[in-house]
Amino acid sequence: MRDYVEIGVGREARRTYSLEDISIVPSRRTRSSKDVDTTWNIDAYTFDIPVMSHPTDALASPEFVIEMYRQGGLGVINAEGLWGRHADLDAAVDRVISAVTGGDAFDGGAAAIAALQELHSAPIDDDLLAERIGEVRASGATVAVRVSPQRARELAPKVIQAGAELLVIQGTMISAEHVAEGGEPLNLKEFIGSLEVPVIAGGVADYTTALHLMRTGAAGVIVGGGPNTNQLALGIEVPMATAIADVAAARREYLDETGGRYVHIIADGEIENSGDVAKAIACGADAVMLGTPLATATEAAGRGTFWPAVAAHPRFPRGIVQDLRSLLDDTATLETVLNGPSTDPFGYQNIVGGLRRAMAKCGYTDLKSFQKVGLAVNL
Repeated sequence: MRDYVEIGVGREARRTYSLEDISIVPSRRTRSSKDVDTTWNIDAYTFDIPVMSHPTDALASPEFVIEMYRQGGLGVINAEGLWGRHADLDAAVDRVISAVTGGDAFDGGAAAIAALQELHSAPIDDDLLAERIGEVRASGATVAVRVSPQRARELAPKVIQAGAELLVIQGTMISAEHVAEGGEPLNLKEFIGSLEVPVIAGGVADYTTALHLMRTGAAGVIVGGGPNTNQLALGIEVPMATAIADVAAARREYLDETGGRYVHIIADGEIENSGDVAKAIACGADAVMLGTPLATATEAAGRGTFWPAVAAHPRFPRGIVQDLRSLLDDTATLETVLNGPSTDPFGYQNIVGGLRRAMAKCGYTDLKSFQKVGLAVNL
C-alpha cells in the first residue's frame, strides 16, 4: 500500500525513500563470498560485474573504457561530449581541470562550467568521433555510446555505423515520446524498432513512465537522473529506493504482459559506495551506473575531477564540477576501485567485493535472487 501524507488542506504527497533510508536485513543462511556470481547479462552481452560508468568525459578516455571492460564492467562513451569535438582530448580535459578552483569537493566551479560550455560549443566532427569509437571497438571491448533524446535521431545511426554495440538514450528525465515544439517528436517505440542494436533508455522515476518506456522495446531502463542538481535547479528529486522498487513492479507487469520479455533496470543516483550498490540491487536493480566512485581511479580521464554530462548544458547546467583530487590515491587503479583488494573500510574501493560479501552474508549466490532479500526502513 502506498503511503500518502497530507501536506496541506486538499494536498497530499507520497512518502518515499532514498537508499540511505533503508537497510538490508539478513534472514537466511550465510555463504562464502567465493560462491557468489555477479554476472550480468543484457541482450547478447555478458559482463562479470553489474557496473556501467556514467557517460562523462571526466571518466571516459578510450583507455578508461577499455579498462572498464577488462575489469568486467561496461564503460559508456558520451557521443555529445568532447570525443568528437576536440582532436586533443587530453588538452580539452586539462582545460576543465585547470579551471577548477579546488578546495571544496562540492564547489560548483563556475569557471570550470564555463570552460565546459565553451568546449562543447565546438561542432561534432563525425569522423573524429567514429575514429575514437573504432579504437575502442578494435580493442575487443563492448562499445556502449550515449546520445540524448534530443539528438538521438541524428547521432544514433552514425555511432552505430562507427561500431556502437549498445545504444544508451539518456537524459536526466525521459519519456517514451520526446516532444519538441516546431519539430518532429521522437517516438522511442518507432525509433528503437528501427535500430539493429539493443537500447538502454532513461532516466525514469516512476512506475507509469517506466512501463511506457519498456513498451518501446528498450532492453534496459535507467532509474534516476544521475549526479545532477535537479533538486536545486528544478525542484525534482528521485528517491532511489522507492523509484527502483516502483520500476521493478512495472517490469513484473511488463513481463506478464509480454509473456516473458525481461527488461533490465540500471540504477543511476545516490550510489557512492558498495553498500549503496547492494541496496540498489536489493530494491530490484540489475546493475548500477557509477560516476563519482570511479573518478578517483588512476585511469579516469579527469584525474580526480568529476562532472556529469549535464554540467556542460549551454544555457542551464544541472551538474557541478567536483574537485576530488584531495582524495586521490596513486595506487587506486580501476581494478582496486571495482574489484580490490583494498585497505579502505568504507566501501569506496573494492565496490564489487562489497556487493559479493553483502550477498553472501544474506545467503544469495546471484544478483536476481538477491532482489528478494529483506529490507528495513531506518526510522
